[in-house]
Amino acid sequence: MSVTYRRDRSAGPAGVRIRRAVARDAKRLTRLVTTSRAYEGPYAPMVAGYRVGPDYIETHRVFVAVGEDGRVLGFYALVVSPPELDLMFVGDDAQGLGIGRLLVAHMRDEAHRAGLSEVRVVAHPPAEGFYLGVGAERTGTVAARPPAVMWDRPELTLPVASA
Repeated sequence: MSVTYRRDRSAGPAGVRIRRAVARDAKRLTRLVTTSRAYEGPYAPMVAGYRVGPDYIETHRVFVAVGEDGRVLGFYALVVSPPELDLMFVGDDAQGLGIGRLLVAHMRDEAHRAGLSEVRVVAHPPAEGFYLGVGAERTGTVAARPPAVMWDRPELTLPVASA
């Protein structure tokens, strides 16, 4: 199912569609993760060698935001049990266009359809402000797990009901 979100319905730009990811999207989603400027410098080791595989896409609820030109602008992955936003990335050139808010609105709709009341988010530290801005509440801190994750991360809960 593909949904086109318009400005009168969400915060995203007109003409952006949200659709379920398919296996052939794997390379594009991997590229969004591994080339993200948000993971430069001290955060680079976290995404070095990271891969979003076709099996991951088939196992989880992964959705992509697609521009009118067919370009993937961002994506998210929702795990239903236990409820968690596992991944969310917006392409560097699509930052500030409302794509992240659009993806969160869609994720809330999807979580609601799955019968969830809230979704856990373990955020990349620089993204905490974004999640607070879309209604998440800080619930704690997830401690670093070297060598995979070298820094503490904010833990938040995003209520679904306020979608």
